[in-house]
Amino acid sequence: MKMISRGAIALLIVLLSAPMISAQDLSKYRTFSLGTSLAELSKQLVSKQHETNVEPTLIHQRPAVIQEVTLWLLGSYQSPGKADPVSQILFSFYNGTLYRILVIYDQQATEGLTAEDMVQAESDQYGTATRPKTDLSFPTKASYQSKEKIIARWEDSQNSVNLFRSGTLDSFGLVLLSKRLDAEAEAAIIESVKLEKEEAPQKEIERQKKEADDLEVAREKNKKAFHP
Repeated sequence: MKMISRGAIALLIVLLSAPMISAQDLSKYRTFSLGTSLAELSKQLVSKQHETNVEPTLIHQRPAVIQEVTLWLLGSYQSPGKADPVSQILFSFYNGTLYRILVIYDQQATEGLTAEDMVQAESDQYGTATRPKTDLSFPTKASYQSKEKIIARWEDSQNSVNLFRSGTLDSFGLVLLSKRLDAEAEAAIIESVKLEKEEAPQKEIERQKKEADDLEVAREKNKKAFHP
């Protein structure tokens, strides 16, 4: 009897926890998943007929390729029958793999909502949140401060979902990231910025030389053709 009772209890726990486990996929936001290739995401956006330019923006090229694709949804919240609280989604790629998703919520859609309201709404999707007293880095997003304070976090061993409120844009945002790839990408970005600073003086010399050479070519051409 004890064995049956223990087995029944264990089965009940599994059955009750199964929906919760399946709902807490921290690698996904809507139909977008961390780990997706740039080519796959481009096809996904085109197939859904999103009004966006799927041509990626090159942020850094060495020592790793960092690219971004922006999906604009601004204004859709006001459209009848198409209420969407998201104004834009920024997809960041590390050597062609999606490692970070930045979701920016529309100000009108979140007007009056408190941080607790937002935490509760996101918890319906991602489960129980933690409240770490730490910041979130934005190494490629110029419209945000380099770091923003995290309101709440949902995480497992591989991925992390972070709710924050932008101090500069006064809007809520959500960041999903692959812990391993995000760390590798941030290290690559730091190294890339370092290389750019080291090479900047020589590049400026080369730029000035090219400008002078182009001016001399134009001068010689115009000397032959100019008649007052």
